[in-house]
Amino acid sequence: MKKSLTLLVASVMVLSTALAGCGKSDKASESKAPSTAPTATTAAATATPEPTKEAKPFSITLRHIQVGESTKFRKAILDDVVKKTEAEVPGLKIELDGIEDNVNRFTKLPAEMAAGNPPQIFDMFGGSGDALKYAKAGRLLDLTPIVEELGIKDKFVNLTQFTLDGKIYGLPVGGSSEGFYYNKPLFEKYNIAEPKSWDDLEKAADTLKKNGVTPFAMGSKAAWVPIMLVNTLLGRYAGPDIVNEIPAGTKKWTDPTVVAAFAKYQEWEKKGYFSKGELGKEYADQLNDFLTGKAGMLFDGTWRSSVFKDAAQAKDLTGKVGYFAAPAVPGGVGDQTAVNGNYSNGYGFSANLNDNEKAAVKAFIKNLYNEDLQLRGLLEDNVLPAMKLSDDAIGKVTDPIVKIVLQGFNTAGGLFSHYDSTVGSVIYSESEKQIQKLIAGDTTPEKMGEALQKVTDAELAKAK
Repeated sequence: MKKSLTLLVASVMVLSTALAGCGKSDKASESKAPSTAPTATTAAATATPEPTKEAKPFSITLRHIQVGESTKFRKAILDDVVKKTEAEVPGLKIELDGIEDNVNRFTKLPAEMAAGNPPQIFDMFGGSGDALKYAKAGRLLDLTPIVEELGIKDKFVNLTQFTLDGKIYGLPVGGSSEGFYYNKPLFEKYNIAEPKSWDDLEKAADTLKKNGVTPFAMGSKAAWVPIMLVNTLLGRYAGPDIVNEIPAGTKKWTDPTVVAAFAKYQEWEKKGYFSKGELGKEYADQLNDFLTGKAGMLFDGTWRSSVFKDAAQAKDLTGKVGYFAAPAVPGGVGDQTAVNGNYSNGYGFSANLNDNEKAAVKAFIKNLYNEDLQLRGLLEDNVLPAMKLSDDAIGKVTDPIVKIVLQGFNTAGGLFSHYDSTVGSVIYSESEKQIQKLIAGDTTPEKMGEALQKVTDAELAKAK
């Protein structure tokens, strides 16, 4: 998924230089006196050091998910960090291994973790389903000493999803939120104002549909895509605390408020609000449908916003996209000003590293996690900073969408994370199956809740 970078410490290898050789006296003294051993001072002054040895080459693998045109800005930042790290650590070569997000998260990395042979550095999600599970299994490097040495431990906005028993096992690259993007020219054409209420949102969808425009671009072949919207519906209907209540067992998937969120999704499905044939559409397809005007709105993450200022990708829609967070739901549970905010995607590091590899990891962390790189990610790629930035840095933001998002964070009553970072992989996998069944009309909101609760009960029982 989902589809989402301070102090300088260089790791250097110190080579010892031996003092060797015995200097001889000059010819005059050689003729006047018998040869004697030189004094320590004379030896030190005349000794010739051995040639400096080159550092022994070594390599590490860095698994990343910055693949494809839409992530080119993030990839450029990563490339620069890699280049700088290699220059600082003698002998180091970093081998980049780019893999699609879902393949890494749900197939490749879990298999490597099970076998105990993950790459030295790898993209990883936080929460109980990923980072915390791997930490409990002893697969992740405890980063606490490193971030303390670098002086950045307290500079992160939120490390909760990477922290277990007070120790830090991963670092988020950036933060993200999810909301509705809209096509300003289409909204103007059909006299649609930016929705401020839930009723406004549904009226906008109805107007678009009436005029032959798909209300919401959706590519549900990868189930995490529609689940983004489900997550926010849960936050509105069942309340922002639902992501913690369900895994704790204090609230159930069968709760009426949870079922109401599923029912709203199904209602929109039946009204034809989503792209036709969405179960066969990829994540990239929904973006294309939005950019080409086939759909008037797109529910997506803030990481996507950089596309809309890139003429090569957005074309005629460059600079003509608006954004708003999900409006309040009438009768919804909890603080309806809360917005989804997540700091769950970043990097983890193998627990099985030698000294050279640890030196490389420390340099990588130092070079990626600092204000300059965090600000660069914000300005170039609209990635919300995972680290606290100075007012001067924030003042450099000019992108209108990023400004809206940051302002929304400042005025929100709170943040709620994505439930896939809190419920565990088994439960999340079941939710992917169920949402696609709901989209296909093969289940009901009530049955979806029952199926998810059955799996959740089994997982909670295992944990006892």
